[in-house]
Amino acid sequence: MALFMALSLSLSMTACGGSGGSADGSTAGNGGDGVSFTIFNSKSEIQEYLEEAAAKYSEENGVNIEVYYSNDTVADHLSVKYASKEPYTLSMTDAKDIYTLGAEYGYDMSGQEWVQNTDYAITVDDKVLGYPVCIEARGMLYNADAIKNVTGEDFDPASITTLDEFTAFLDKLVAGGMEAPTAILKPDWSLGAHYLQQVYEERADVDGFVEALYGGTADLANDAKFNSLMDTFDVLMKYNAFAAGPISAEDEQVHQKMSEGEVAFQFGCCWEWNDIVDYDYTGNIGIMPVPQSVQDEYSDCLVGGGSKYFYIDNSEYTTDEQRAAASDFLNWLYSSEDGQKLISDTCGMVSAFSNNTVTCSNDLGNAVKQYVDAGKLVPNYEYDPDDHYSKVGASMQKYLAGQIDRAALAGEIEQYWSTVTPVEH
Repeated sequence: MALFMALSLSLSMTACGGSGGSADGSTAGNGGDGVSFTIFNSKSEIQEYLEEAAAKYSEENGVNIEVYYSNDTVADHLSVKYASKEPYTLSMTDAKDIYTLGAEYGYDMSGQEWVQNTDYAITVDDKVLGYPVCIEARGMLYNADAIKNVTGEDFDPASITTLDEFTAFLDKLVAGGMEAPTAILKPDWSLGAHYLQQVYEERADVDGFVEALYGGTADLANDAKFNSLMDTFDVLMKYNAFAAGPISAEDEQVHQKMSEGEVAFQFGCCWEWNDIVDYDYTGNIGIMPVPQSVQDEYSDCLVGGGSKYFYIDNSEYTTDEQRAAASDFLNWLYSSEDGQKLISDTCGMVSAFSNNTVTCSNDLGNAVKQYVDAGKLVPNYEYDPDDHYSKVGASMQKYLAGQIDRAALAGEIEQYWSTVTPVEH
């Protein structure tokens, strides 16, 4: 009986620590008989790279790492894991989750060296709980090669700042033979969490404005920033290559037209690089601030900052040895040559740490880095309710489809905010 139980335990441990993927998206890196810990990754585009890095790290450091990914909402997924008493040792979340789940379960990393080499760590109650994975930014993507093919001239993004200048340039492209020079991503996350989000972010008192939305006293229909950004959105819609069916266009179609130079402009984010280069990429795709009718201190800036954060679980279900191993892994990402190359070269992300001098392999990331270095990033607003982008994004989709006008859109957004609970931060 003792031999049978030992054999069963051995088989069970082998099944849990194997190198193959599991049904819920995990991949294990088997590094020997050392401590085992789990990583939750919420950036789908780097899952394969993170799995490979974890396997290599495991082999070299005598630990066992399993990397998981889920399509579920991050907060919901992690809440289920805590409810089942099986939290991940190391979790990659959005910033707002650090203020909720991290504040309750996060391990204090204040004494780590990396804290002194970033401006993007998240501190809650004097405890450093959030390790920044990378920097990302949003703006107007442009295809410089596609533009030059039409105009015969090198494109200077600094030559376009106002909406009138942008509209005149689009007319120039149309006159030169580019029938529809813009494209619009239709998902709720792009319209609600990225484009409309700028209405909150590009103002001096962001919290005050959001409090007015919560309180039902904001007047979006007469708000200068809302109307400025919606004026630009109207222009994007007017010249949209998918104007005949704007909410039928798949992301892949938009990215292909952008990649191959059929369109010249698309609002988006630097992380879309991996999607764009999947096609017959022309080269020279960059990112610039969104041209607007209102000219203010944000006119020459992108919106962005730290994107995705790791926190180490400090609950009773994680051991001190696992926490130490997870901390060592984060320090490896921060300080080792292999870790720095993983972030900047392999994954093509902009490092959040000043000691990482590896050139970003992502052209859009390199462009973002220039704005970072120049101090030209408007900070992300990270404290929307969990259902914000799905609800407000749905209203933006109706506007894109021509089902509601701007006044109705403003009313739906105001109605949403007046019925949700403020997010503490």
